[in-house]
Amino acid sequence: MDNPIKEKYLVSGFLTLFLINGMQVGMGVLSYQRTVVKSAGYDAWISVLMAGMVVHLVIACMYILLKRSNGDLISIHQQIFGKWLGNTLSFFACLYFVVLGTTVLRGYIEIVQVWMFPDLPTWGMAIVAAAFFYYVVSGGFRTVVGLTFLGVIIPIVLVPILLLPLEFANFINMLPIWKHSIVELALGAKETTLSFLGFELLLLYYPFLKNKELTQKWAHFGAAMTTISYTGLMVVSLAFYSEEQLNRTIWATLTLYKVVQLPFLERFEYIGISLWMFLIVPNIALALWAASRCAKRIFQMNQRIALVISLALMVIIVLLMPTRQEVGLVDMWVGEIGFYLVFVYIPILVVLQAIVLKFRRGSHEQTTTM
Repeated sequence: MDNPIKEKYLVSGFLTLFLINGMQVGMGVLSYQRTVVKSAGYDAWISVLMAGMVVHLVIACMYILLKRSNGDLISIHQQIFGKWLGNTLSFFACLYFVVLGTTVLRGYIEIVQVWMFPDLPTWGMAIVAAAFFYYVVSGGFRTVVGLTFLGVIIPIVLVPILLLPLEFANFINMLPIWKHSIVELALGAKETTLSFLGFELLLLYYPFLKNKELTQKWAHFGAAMTTISYTGLMVVSLAFYSEEQLNRTIWATLTLYKVVQLPFLERFEYIGISLWMFLIVPNIALALWAASRCAKRIFQMNQRIALVISLALMVIIVLLMPTRQEVGLVDMWVGEIGFYLVFVYIPILVVLQAIVLKFRRGSHEQTTTM
């Protein structure tokens, strides 16, 4: 491995479960129903399961890459493409991580503005967020992991609340099962891409895991938790809403909280939005850490300087998305780029790495026999 990580910076392998799940569950879970239902209708829950199974295959591919290179994404790129082309590809991955974190932040700001404080300025929240994430990420990877752990545990209290709408559920709408073709279900699965993205950060933090070769089962457990959560929530949504309502509702999950009525609280969705902050903070913090780590490895620069540059880019991009149209457009592009980067590019890397290693092994054997 290029740069061995000191023992004091490593984290326990089982925390991979929280890193995978904490990065996947975020803003996407609030609104993924609408886009999936447009393609798969009442069979949308099957599309979510299909997407979850593909995620497990990609995780297996990532572990093949990581074990062969005994490093991270930068090492893999350099091993396959050489130093200059490899670092160029890693730089594009760095930019992708910044934009991934930015879409989560802008999405949350939009929800706060629409549901709670319409007059709250976007730039104000972006600057406050940048200051907070500088404090968190500059504390190092272990601090980010601790935050991710809390980001998975604390919002669990919201899960039983999301089951309350089942009082008005109509499961007969979902019958008969599998009314759509495989192509329609596959298109629906593709629409979940933005919701499942984030697990690819494993390619950056893998060297920071203790007994990293044995962490694959925890990564699969984390992805399974995400798949079960998304599938269960999709079933609840399909049973509560009609297909036409889901096509019109932007934040279907958030709207479910409006069903909850408590004698001492008129609008429970305010509590839901506030607690949801614990879910999105790990998304952004991990993405910024990955971007700054990438820049440090590529340019041999101080990671805090790289973090400041990443935060500045994040604030600028947020300010360039003033309306819902820009936010939706960027989300669509991030989902599209993420789909090809994660579900197409990573499997291709596995094949290329195998070819390169076989070629080098053959060249080495020829050299030794001469």
